[in-house]
Amino acid sequence: MAATFGAAQVLVASNRGPVSYEVRPDDPDGSLHAKRGGGGLVSGLSAIGPDVGALWVCSALGDGDREAVRRGVGEPGVRMLDIPADVHSDAYNGIANSVLWFVHHMLYQTPLEPVFDAEFRRQWESYVRYNRAFAEALAEEAGAGAAVLVQDYHLTLVPGMLRELRPDLRIGHFSHTPWAPVDYFRMLPDDIAEQVLRGMLGADRLGFLTRRWADAFTACADAVAGGLGDTRVGVHGLGADADFLRVRSHQADVEERMAALRAEIGEGRRTIVRVDRTELSKNIVRGLLAYQQLLDDHHELRERVVHVAFAYPSRQDLAVYREYTAEVQQLADEINSAYGTPGWTPVVLHVKDDFARSLAAYRLADVALVNPIRDGMNLVAKEVPVVSDEGCVLVLSREAGAYEELGEDAIVVNPYDVTGTAEALYEALTMPVGERGERTKRLAAAATSLPPAQWFLDQLGALPDVGRQPRQ
Repeated sequence: MAATFGAAQVLVASNRGPVSYEVRPDDPDGSLHAKRGGGGLVSGLSAIGPDVGALWVCSALGDGDREAVRRGVGEPGVRMLDIPADVHSDAYNGIANSVLWFVHHMLYQTPLEPVFDAEFRRQWESYVRYNRAFAEALAEEAGAGAAVLVQDYHLTLVPGMLRELRPDLRIGHFSHTPWAPVDYFRMLPDDIAEQVLRGMLGADRLGFLTRRWADAFTACADAVAGGLGDTRVGVHGLGADADFLRVRSHQADVEERMAALRAEIGEGRRTIVRVDRTELSKNIVRGLLAYQQLLDDHHELRERVVHVAFAYPSRQDLAVYREYTAEVQQLADEINSAYGTPGWTPVVLHVKDDFARSLAAYRLADVALVNPIRDGMNLVAKEVPVVSDEGCVLVLSREAGAYEELGEDAIVVNPYDVTGTAEALYEALTMPVGERGERTKRLAAAATSLPPAQWFLDQLGALPDVGRQPRQ
């Protein structure tokens, strides 16, 4: 299951691993069933080859994962940590997703929140314990001088902890989210803000998706921690996996979903497509309001355009996310009730996650709407131009990380401006076919300039040859 203690030469640490387990209720012998994930880290680890001695350290996320750890079931090259469920819940839901995510995406309604009280402090101690479990496991598993790539806001304290335990290691940390500007970051209690920064500054090198986020971190380090010290900062703009997407989007299940979607949309209609999780930062409600404004401003588009909106439930164990998901569904229903006709459903909303159906929508899209309030990158903005059949106009928020690479060939919007977004949708729908095609080609080229495996290898190659001593 795990590499030999002290032998791994390349290690990845993340909350979610490359495999998850479940015990199916209809399975009489209680067998564990493994589900394997994809993504940039998986392809990156595969790209370094089987002889390097790679190990992925992750957390057991559910009962199936914990049962797998107890039974000693696992995948080669994966060590899953059975962190107590209450500690994981406090660290993951209480701190990572309800505090750090909200800070970096600037989601707080500040007259009422945040409130950093005794309950927050209790949960913070769980976050510290959770990070320490990762640091100790990595210290046990890493060979002399090994490279360790720590992932994301769940594990901000790990680099500093690991540096204390194993100063010989080469440590990197990558942030898949935005980074908050100084004034917003300093809403955190002073000691907590400093812990987060000093934890990350234990790394030899920190990676961010865009220069904007890297500069924001540097500004926070200067203001709160006295600067970067020996830590270097780099930018790696994760791209879409073109080869995978082009093959996967033409498989039989995607063709079936395309036929079903065409039936829902109706013959000869234009499509505005969005594919998101019902994550607060994705701004789905304002996107629906902009579409409603479009129908009000341009009556000639009624019965000629359909908004295909896939809003896949996210973090439904948090009340604010359940409420947001319900609001998305309610607004879609209201638009359909107010504007729909017997032969036309203005909003085709799906909330059950279905990757093949998402790819089908990408291929059918005339317009892709990507309007997040704030987003580290947003791979949907990069994936749609790659697989679009007829060319697709991208309406893109200037607050998405992807804006840095794609903004020149997208129609750019202020995500808070519903009227402006409605005007952008109209411009996109009426763009000449030739211009649309040329923009799509340029978008696809920019979107695939740093494919996932190379993104990972670039970070690995940028680590120094030797680790450094712990900060005194």
